[in-house]
Amino acid sequence: MNHPTAHVNMIEQQIRPWNVLAMQTLDALKQIRRADFVPAEYRHLAFADVRIPLGDGEVMLEPKVSARMVEALQLSATDKVLEVGGGSGYVTALLALLSAHVTSVEINPRLFAQARRNLAAAGANVTIENGDAHAGWGAPGQFDAILLSGSLPHLTDASSWVTALAGGGRLVGIVGHLPIMQVVRLTKTAATATADVVRESLFDTTAPRLRNVEEKIEFQF
Repeated sequence: MNHPTAHVNMIEQQIRPWNVLAMQTLDALKQIRRADFVPAEYRHLAFADVRIPLGDGEVMLEPKVSARMVEALQLSATDKVLEVGGGSGYVTALLALLSAHVTSVEINPRLFAQARRNLAAAGANVTIENGDAHAGWGAPGQFDAILLSGSLPHLTDASSWVTALAGGGRLVGIVGHLPIMQVVRLTKTAATATADVVRESLFDTTAPRLRNVEEKIEFQF
């Protein structure tokens, strides 16, 4: 495979047509090679419009989905970011280029070790931790942006992740049930615990569940 050409084609033919148009996002995508974060046996698919298995039921989402979620965070160079579900570290590296610092929490010990190696090789300015962030992470108002890389059955405005947002902070995650889930963005209007939260539905997709989330029982009649 001609990796440089495939990399450019991924951005121009998959990601741009999905309305990922901010120059800072596109520049980050150009700098971070997805192939460097893909397991060796799937490297031939690194720039294809497909999900990449990471083992244990985890995946790298399609490049266009990852890119659009990153862009939806509307990051600035001074932002402190929390990523829940670091996977192999690819999205973490993108976030690091677009912000001041990233804290990435990965529950799977094997993926945590893999991401740490990948991010060290990339020279990314991140703090990666092995832990369970499904019930929240960090102090109130600690983060300017939060990315949930797996899905949730629901996400309330009172979530501990929303509490961890600073005033004006944005949370982007995947919410709902198969066959269709939605990527949503929650924006906290102020730093106080009682601040309003603006919720937007951005686009449809699906993703594996974050580990240890509580599933609401759906009754069938």
